[in-house]
Amino acid sequence: MKGFLEIFLITAAIAIVLNVVLKKFSIPTIIGYIFTGLIVGLSFNIHTNPEINHIAEFGIVFLMFSIGLEFSIKHLMTMKTEVFLNGALQMCLSGLIFAALINYFFNINENTSLILGFTLGLSSTAIVLKILNETSEINQVFGRKTLGILLFQDIAVIPLLLMIDIFNSSDSASSLIIKTLVSAIIVLSLLFFIGKYVFNRVLYYVIKTKSQEIFIATILFTIVGASYLAHIFGFSYSLGAFIAGMLIAETEYKHQIEADLIPFRDLLLGFFFVTVGLQIDVFLIIKYWYIVIILTFVIMSIKAAVVYMFLQFTNTKSNSFKTALCLCQIGEFALAVFGLLSSHKMIDDVNSQLFTLSVILSMIIAPFIIKNNKKLSSWANDEVSTVAPKIQSLSNHFVIFGYGTLGQEVVLKLKNQGIPYLVIDSDINLVELGQKRGENVYQGNVEQDYTLQAANIKTCAAVIITVSNEARLELISKKVVAYSPETNVIMRFSKDEHKIFDDFSQKVVLIKEEKVVAKTMLQEALKCRIANS
Repeated sequence: MKGFLEIFLITAAIAIVLNVVLKKFSIPTIIGYIFTGLIVGLSFNIHTNPEINHIAEFGIVFLMFSIGLEFSIKHLMTMKTEVFLNGALQMCLSGLIFAALINYFFNINENTSLILGFTLGLSSTAIVLKILNETSEINQVFGRKTLGILLFQDIAVIPLLLMIDIFNSSDSASSLIIKTLVSAIIVLSLLFFIGKYVFNRVLYYVIKTKSQEIFIATILFTIVGASYLAHIFGFSYSLGAFIAGMLIAETEYKHQIEADLIPFRDLLLGFFFVTVGLQIDVFLIIKYWYIVIILTFVIMSIKAAVVYMFLQFTNTKSNSFKTALCLCQIGEFALAVFGLLSSHKMIDDVNSQLFTLSVILSMIIAPFIIKNNKKLSSWANDEVSTVAPKIQSLSNHFVIFGYGTLGQEVVLKLKNQGIPYLVIDSDINLVELGQKRGENVYQGNVEQDYTLQAANIKTCAAVIITVSNEARLELISKKVVAYSPETNVIMRFSKDEHKIFDDFSQKVVLIKEEKVVAKTMLQEALKCRIANS
């Protein structure tokens, strides 16, 4: 125990110091965690083992659960193209190309080459979604397409593991496929039944206890339980967590759950990346450094080229290229597959380590690529116009940022009064919903001056900001005020958020949520009093 505590304290200290230093240079914390693992591994001559890897994997589990909270089943069905078409194209094309190259250049048999090929086609859910969530790009067009393909990849893990079993089993392929389908039906049925009929009732009684620790314990049990249930039937932990998240997304408690889970998710993700660093073999890098670099470059280039090739036929070049950049690294699940192949003697130790080092190197490079995808895709300046030409002549109109629940209520009242308006949202699904309703809703990025210019911010009557996310609220308001200081800006805030806007001009009107709710409730109560008198 003493030795474990010493290593834990040293690891935590290194991670804190490294990330504080790296943050000054805008380098993602992921890099700090990976290098922490490398330093600890070299200093104490320790490496990961299956038990540590299982614990570390729960960082991805919590991440996938939080992503699932953002997607109800209905929402997922609106992403059929992104998940099933784009995802299938990416996996099939990348997997077959890699399988052919591995078979030819590494002289590995066809079965193992096929497994390796599809494994290299996987991307890192942990890295990509963490960064896209931090930058709020998950709601942009390319963010949704990236997420859709990542979801399909997580599903593709099932047949990938099945392939390993088929090539090493005396059972027939058909019996294994039937067994997997039956398992899938059982898992989905159980999770659906529990989520729809049991979870809400249990959570109702937990909430009544008014105990925060019991509430958190219940959520942790739900996540781990759903993950373990999926694992028992041969699926990945993260897939079970994602399905559980989607089912809970239908409940009224999703926002409270999401807020409580963030600390656990981020800490476990950090632990996961430390274990990635522990797997780096420095001596092998020194011996085969040129092969590792070439292999990593070729794999990432092919993956990016494949994604860009089929996306650019139905999307803008800019969004296609950004999606390709986000998915060009190799996923963390590849590390587990290489371990399985080695244990089954399907790949030798040297090739296994070469591929492992390529995975880790691509994961180190990935955050820099994803963080700078806008600069790297600047050559493709073909973004779809935020505002249609017929609306660009508007003046003395209202510009609304955010088409969520509050934004839709504002639009409905403006439509009923015949007042001209324009709505801008970065979430393509909300934009499509508004346009289907025949409303003036357009996709746009507030960080681009073109968006504000096309919306005629300087000639509008007022800007109404309806977003609820504090970070987005601050970003949009400051951008609008900086672009046009004389424009009237109206926004809602809660609790202590008003401190963010203390230095704003008198043109900014802050509406406190509690006051509006209190006023509305009092008005309704007075109506009841008058009706009863």
